[in-house]
Amino acid sequence: MAASNVEFSKWHGIGNDYIIVAAADLGFDLTPARAAALCERHFGIGADGILLWSGTEAAGFRLDIFNPDGSRAEMCGNGIRMLARHLVSRGFATGSPLAVDTDAGIIAPDVLADGSVRVLMGRARLGGAGILGYEGVRGESEAIGVTLEAAGSGYEFTFVSMGNPHCVIEVDRLDDLDLPLLGSAIENHFLFPERTNVEFMRVMGKGEVAMRVWERGVGETNACGTGACAVAVTAIRTRGLSSPVTVHLPGGDLVIEVGEDMEVHMTGPAEEIYSGSLSETFINRIKEL
Repeated sequence: MAASNVEFSKWHGIGNDYIIVAAADLGFDLTPARAAALCERHFGIGADGILLWSGTEAAGFRLDIFNPDGSRAEMCGNGIRMLARHLVSRGFATGSPLAVDTDAGIIAPDVLADGSVRVLMGRARLGGAGILGYEGVRGESEAIGVTLEAAGSGYEFTFVSMGNPHCVIEVDRLDDLDLPLLGSAIENHFLFPERTNVEFMRVMGKGEVAMRVWERGVGETNACGTGACAVAVTAIRTRGLSSPVTVHLPGGDLVIEVGEDMEVHMTGPAEEIYSGSLSETFINRIKEL
């Protein structure tokens, strides 16, 4: 394929926007600098990340996720819903659920009749290699009620692994948070050797939680699917909420089901914004990076 015909689609999941591109169509290696250039909102396409996919329905699909700072993410809950709808809408997949290999393991998104996507996210773990001093054996060394100091204050948190790391903190108010200050400080805290996503949650009722999120390698976003799963797990384990939990994010709502074995399902929307092709001028520029 000629360089001037690199096609992409732009999607969002409740305000969390991603570029979707097939690895076979890209025509160049997606280095950290090039990923950052594509995600840049003034000189590039602009996005919270890139979903680079490969494979076939028969052999199984593969998803690699790139953050706007050029780093990699193990999984993206909103992104997996976008990819599932993209693959089905373009005819790359005809059945459902799909099997998508990620750095967090095999994820199974199921495109429902109403256009929403229900995703088997795997089992949540409270603890793990993402936090110093915890081995990650479920039921042992669970990281609940751990404290850290950031930006001059102490915070009690729960650490949840959804294949990627999450630090969940309960607060009384969400609007007053200085999220850029706190999020960055906690993301890069020494307790988290691979850095971490940071979620602040407020319990609103028996089955409702509101949250704000600071995504590792991204910053504050309108939504985070794996973060919503981590928040629901935390609310159930620490505050006695019952599954399913409706999680209210700035961009919209997700419904999270948590089983007794900590297996998690997430249901939510995904919507295409536009599709296009990269110009030869732009491609030549980022190839120099």
